[in-house]
Amino acid sequence: MLELASSRHRELALIPEQSALLILDMQDYFLSPDSHAYIPSATAILPGLQALIAAFTQYKLPIFFTQHINTIENAAMMATWWRELITPDHPLGAISPPLEPSRGVILRKPQYDAFFQTDLEARLQQLAVHQLVICGVMTHLCCETTARSAFVRGFEVFFPVDGTATYNQQFHQATLTNLAHGFAHLYLIADILTFFESGD
Repeated sequence: MLELASSRHRELALIPEQSALLILDMQDYFLSPDSHAYIPSATAILPGLQALIAAFTQYKLPIFFTQHINTIENAAMMATWWRELITPDHPLGAISPPLEPSRGVILRKPQYDAFFQTDLEARLQQLAVHQLVICGVMTHLCCETTARSAFVRGFEVFFPVDGTATYNQQFHQATLTNLAHGFAHLYLIADILTFFESGD
């Protein structure tokens, strides 16, 4: 586990059979160089996410992909904060094909928090999930907000530091520092995968 995590918190092991993988908003809107919202580092995390998807698929564990989609009715502050909404018919709204989203459940969400106005919590409870591995974009917006929301709902949060991406190192580092102090356990993706290997 990375040194960034506070020594006051006990190191927590991932228990695969109690976990789910949540991949946030890995849409062409953020991954395509043609988009004004392109995050260059987002493509760099693709191989690690593919490895996690493969592991969760192999063990028949739940995988959820969120797709950020807004309508005029549910946009709320998104409509005034950002210059453009990702609408249902947006040409770059699809989840990046290399992630093979058909391997999991796709949930549309209208705000940063993947639990807000979705049935994610009910699905996780139905599956007896207690631990959540959170990846995707952006580190400091949807990923951080969802990690905090998961924590207050009683989930143990695992946040791979090389499994999320955002626009610059400052945003990324600030989120990791804050989450490590009070909300999430920080690991590298390689460390997460060792929990699967140890269970073989």
